[in-house]
Amino acid sequence: MSDVRVVFRKYGGALHWNHPGKVLGDDQHGVWVAVPGGTVARKGDGPAITWETHAIMLFPRNAWWTASFNAVPHQTEVYVDVTTVPEWRDGEVTMLDLDLDVIRKRDGRLILDDEDEFAEHQVVLGYPPELIAAAEESARWLMDAVGARRGPFGGAHLGWLAMLG
Repeated sequence: MSDVRVVFRKYGGALHWNHPGKVLGDDQHGVWVAVPGGTVARKGDGPAITWETHAIMLFPRNAWWTASFNAVPHQTEVYVDVTTVPEWRDGEVTMLDLDLDVIRKRDGRLILDDEDEFAEHQVVLGYPPELIAAAEESARWLMDAVGARRGPFGGAHLGWLAMLG
């Protein structure tokens, strides 16, 4: 397992969520990264936040999203950020967070979150039309795939999560 720094940025480059992780491996879905309970994260340069439960993150090779799969007892089973395609370099994986989130709760509820933030940032941060279109297309695809438990959202994370105990 190799160390990696997970760095989400906002359009324009401002630091967003950032934390350490450990690369577990890769498969047809992308690169899997462990984020064990006790990991310390920050939103930008804000105060440290310690995550209580284990999570596995998936960084696809050529898709506009990143996914987190949370261990029980976390109430959110799957949390997918709509992002630019993740880029790897110098021990870091980074992407632009494009506000929209697809969330599947343990009870099966499916939520498209932060549509208001996405609309606001289109104006305030000046998202170009092609960025808006790609984010909206990704969100539509994710709502369908996460809701139907297709592809990596149908349990592919379970073996990776089991590696954390």
